[in-house]
Amino acid sequence: MSLFDGTKGNSYEIKGLYVEEGITRRLQALGLNDGTVITVLNRKKNGALIIRVRGTRLAVGKHISQGIEVKEVLA
Repeated sequence: MSLFDGTKGNSYEIKGLYVEEGITRRLQALGLNDGTVITVLNRKKNGALIIRVRGTRLAVGKHISQGIEVKEVLA
């Protein structure tokens, strides 16, 4: 499933990044690597997501969140 399909309040483990190479490098520099656990904090009307990655809040647009493959982490 893609991160865009994620539900507010749930945590997910990143399985792969499938966006342009430049965006992929930037996301990896921000800590979004395979195996990283992220939490969806909020969803905006325009499709953007607010996520928590290693204690930092990030806003990710619809196009990018659709290119991040994740697996739900069960508590």
